[in-house]
Amino acid sequence: MSWTILPVLLVLASGIAHALWNLLAKRSDDKALFLLCIFVPTTALLLPRLFEELTRPGVPPQSYWLLLLSSIVQGFYAFFLSKSLTHGDISQVYPMMRGIGTMLLPLMSVLLLNERLTAWGWAGLTLIASGFLAMSGLAFARRRNPIAPKIIAYTLAVGLCTMGYVLVDKVNLGQFSPPALLAASNIGFMAGLVPFVPFRRIRWKKLMKEHGATLAIGSILSPGSYLLFLFAMSLSPLTYVAPLREIGTVFGTLFGIYLLREPKEAVRIVSACMIFSGIVLIGGWGM
Repeated sequence: MSWTILPVLLVLASGIAHALWNLLAKRSDDKALFLLCIFVPTTALLLPRLFEELTRPGVPPQSYWLLLLSSIVQGFYAFFLSKSLTHGDISQVYPMMRGIGTMLLPLMSVLLLNERLTAWGWAGLTLIASGFLAMSGLAFARRRNPIAPKIIAYTLAVGLCTMGYVLVDKVNLGQFSPPALLAASNIGFMAGLVPFVPFRRIRWKKLMKEHGATLAIGSILSPGSYLLFLFAMSLSPLTYVAPLREIGTVFGTLFGIYLLREPKEAVRIVSACMIFSGIVLIGGWGM
């Protein structure tokens, strides 16, 4: 059972870490600047590994194109993520942007990667999708706190980008290691934010003095969350590990309600319970 337990533990840790760094980003004054800064240390550390694997003989040309594609999608992901966290409540936008990928990834992996889900797996996926729709407000015609259309558009774009780069990276794991893929992803992520960061107006000493500790924590949680997920994908089918990562959605919702004092709507709590139940179904009997 160890081969099954290890990827589950890795992906659950990845989901919680992902929710935590999104919470830190939401609390920051300049989302684009925060997101850019937390990716710099890990990228610098992993660049030699990426260069080593890029220059080794025998890498198929299509793998380089897939690596470039993943980086480009990561750039769009970074931009839409910063916009989503700037304009929306994390307890609403986080489940929306994670939910799109969760609903589409298993379907795409079954169609494109020849992976399979059991009936219990599909039931769990349906439960997760229903919870996401209810939490986002898309399942109700009338809500006390409706979500602005532009926020829905931003979060949908984040979800689609997530699905895109995960599928590409899953294929590329056959040629590159998780650390090398993470370095390439980080480069694309930062490139998507650079045009929107006002570098000339930044007081770096003041920034590091006031927010250095938070940036340090984010620089560990953010790249670390995806690195854990890449390792999990290398050990288990995508249809198995991808939905499990969405345990972070429950934590993201609770963080927003209880730490950021966002509206404590009953539908958000109920939806979190639905999502958790779906995760249990997929994690226990999905394959």
